[in-house]
Amino acid sequence: MGTMDKQSAVDYINQMFPTEASLSGVEPLMQKIHSEIRRVDAEILAAVRQQSNSGTKAREDLAAATSAVQELMYKIREIKTKAEQSETMVQEICRDIKKLDFAKKHITTTITALHRLTMLVSAVEQLQVMASKRQYKEAAAQLEAVNQLCSHFEAYRDIPKITELREKFKSIKQILKSHVFSDFSSLGSGKETEENNLLQQLSDACLVVDALEPSVREDLVKNFCSRELTSYQQIFEGAELAKLDKTERRYAWIKRRLRTNEEIWKIFPPSWHVPYLLCIQFCKLTRTQLVEILNNLKEKPDVGTLLLALQRTLEFEEELAEKFGGGSQSRETENDRGELHEGENTSQTISDIRKKYEKKLAAHHGSGNEEQDQHRDLTLPGAGFNFRGIVSSCFEPHLTVYVELEEKTLMENLEKLVQEETWDPEEGSQTNILSSSMQVFLIIRRSLKRCSALTKNQTLFNLFKVFQRILKAYATKLFTRLPKGGTGIVAAATGMDGQIKTSDRDERVICYIVSTAEYCHKTSGELAENVSKIIEPQFVDMIDMSEVQDEFSAVITKALITLVHGIETKFDAEMAAMTRVPWGTLESVGDQSEYVNAINTILTTSIPVLGSLLSPIYFQFFLDKLASSLGPRFYINIFKCKQISETGAQQMLLDTQAVKTILLDIPSLGKQTSGASSYSKFVSREMSKAEALLKVILSSVDSVADTYCALLPEGTHAEFQRILDLKGLKRTDQQSILDDYNKRGARTTQPSIHSVVPAVSSTSIAPVLTSPSAPGIISSGEEVLARAAALGRGFSATGFKKFLALTEAAKDRKDGTLRKFFVG
Repeated sequence: MGTMDKQSAVDYINQMFPTEASLSGVEPLMQKIHSEIRRVDAEILAAVRQQSNSGTKAREDLAAATSAVQELMYKIREIKTKAEQSETMVQEICRDIKKLDFAKKHITTTITALHRLTMLVSAVEQLQVMASKRQYKEAAAQLEAVNQLCSHFEAYRDIPKITELREKFKSIKQILKSHVFSDFSSLGSGKETEENNLLQQLSDACLVVDALEPSVREDLVKNFCSRELTSYQQIFEGAELAKLDKTERRYAWIKRRLRTNEEIWKIFPPSWHVPYLLCIQFCKLTRTQLVEILNNLKEKPDVGTLLLALQRTLEFEEELAEKFGGGSQSRETENDRGELHEGENTSQTISDIRKKYEKKLAAHHGSGNEEQDQHRDLTLPGAGFNFRGIVSSCFEPHLTVYVELEEKTLMENLEKLVQEETWDPEEGSQTNILSSSMQVFLIIRRSLKRCSALTKNQTLFNLFKVFQRILKAYATKLFTRLPKGGTGIVAAATGMDGQIKTSDRDERVICYIVSTAEYCHKTSGELAENVSKIIEPQFVDMIDMSEVQDEFSAVITKALITLVHGIETKFDAEMAAMTRVPWGTLESVGDQSEYVNAINTILTTSIPVLGSLLSPIYFQFFLDKLASSLGPRFYINIFKCKQISETGAQQMLLDTQAVKTILLDIPSLGKQTSGASSYSKFVSREMSKAEALLKVILSSVDSVADTYCALLPEGTHAEFQRILDLKGLKRTDQQSILDDYNKRGARTTQPSIHSVVPAVSSTSIAPVLTSPSAPGIISSGEEVLARAAALGRGFSATGFKKFLALTEAAKDRKDGTLRKFFVG
């Protein structure tokens, strides 16, 4: 620290006197510093003197403060003593005042109690007089007063006088109750029209009932409702009216009763809800009687009568719900039930239902919110009573006859529609869908609408099962319209007898059936969704159209296979013509043969029409099936020829290339080339096998085995021997060549040429050969489904891919819903 101070002093001196010349100012600086030192010393001396004087004064101030505090403490003790003396004096003064205050309070309470007792005695006596004179209005007010006075004596229940008064009051209330019940017994007897003051007296009696216990009001209303419904019960339990066809008269009776007595029943306070409670009792009684009538029927009820009774019941329930606010939802009411009964006796009554209810709906929609608010101006007890279904639900177990009639009507309409079907779309239609399918769904929707207006429970579910049967029946109708037959290469796959011969008209009809089945597949799913939205929740999980959709999917598959079979049949004559050409004696190679031109004519005639009528996914399916048939069939047909010379083989090779070109041009003919790449690859692969076969036949005898193994490595011993026959070699000359072939390790365990005849399977979408001799050909089920998925991306999961999977083994099954589609 000292070093730093020295350093600072040195720096300061160097700063003040940086040069030798500046040392001349040392003397003035020293004088200035000495002067500053003297000033600081003087200030320090003055401060020390001042501090000395302050210490003495502080000690004097502290002594004065201590003395003042002691004096203050003395004064506080003195004040506290005086306060205690004052408190003692006040307590002595107030002790006598407290006694006087309690005495005053007890005297006041006694006076009040005696006064109330006097009032109670007087009120009870007055009430007794009023009760005896049936002065209900005054008695009601007096009851309220007595009740209030009695509440003040709850603590004195054990006092004999109070007990006596309470018992007397109780007996007076009982007298009032009996008088009121007696007077109300005359209501409805006609006396109210004779005695003008009776209604006013009964209105006043209601005030008395409100002043009594709540149970009195409940008993009175219950007694009144029972008395009102006694005549109803007697009337409609009689043999004449205890019938189903008299149901409407029941509701007319209660409506008339409500309307006739509306003014009279205004004597009841609105809070009693007498009409509301009367209707509840009426509905319960009506349901009991209707259940007994329905259960006692000796035979099935007439459908028209049953539906009319149910319809009237639904209308009545809806009116009550609107009147008493039993819910804001309105049940859809259908008036087309007349369709079910054309020619029957009930048709007129059903028509009447429609006319009447249409007027009611029109009035309902035009009434506005104000009228609805008026219907709901009552505050119902509790949560209100739901009138919907209270009576109508008793019809549910007996609606089987209705479902049977619906099914009969739907089936008759279906038969009529199919009979009238022209098997051509309607003129001007933008779709290729048969009109009968749209009509079928139209009548189903009408049936659904009719039923949903009546019930959304078990009956609707039963009707849904009827819809399933109707749609399955329509699928069968579509199936039976397909041309039948089939021989040769398709017989093993279809089990059919006879060839399938299809005209141009047949091909168009098949395409219409495919489009129609696709429409039915989609619409049946939508129908199930609509039913699920309106049916009761406990049935929703059972609403399923998958079986019906499977039926239509099978129809689509069968129709497309039939289409392929028809084209195959047209090729039969040309394939036979190919084998009749003298290939062994041809002298020169010319233009393509006549059978090739005929094949081209067949395809150019049919394919454009099919391409315009089939959707892309089904046209692609058709192409795959056609390719899986024609390519291998042409290959096999070469083996059916007789001897083929070198010139004949060259001509046949030219024809093969022409046929290949024709087949590759099919997507363009159909104007659907979007998914043709896989088809073109398959056709090229199959026709290349035929070209390879002809190149083997063209090879020399010495190199025929080498050529065969190189070009047809999957070939069999039997095929190779047949090639030698086609070359015209004798059996003795063939032996050495066959031995040479066998030494090369050819696959002799492969199926013969007869087993590789391709069959157009009805159970897959992609071309599938029964012979493994074609490399790269789609052969697994997974690849088939993958191909289907690629062709139909975006298609419904329950649609085209599903029906392919479902029909995979249908041909081999002994039972099941799809079996019939593969039986000739």
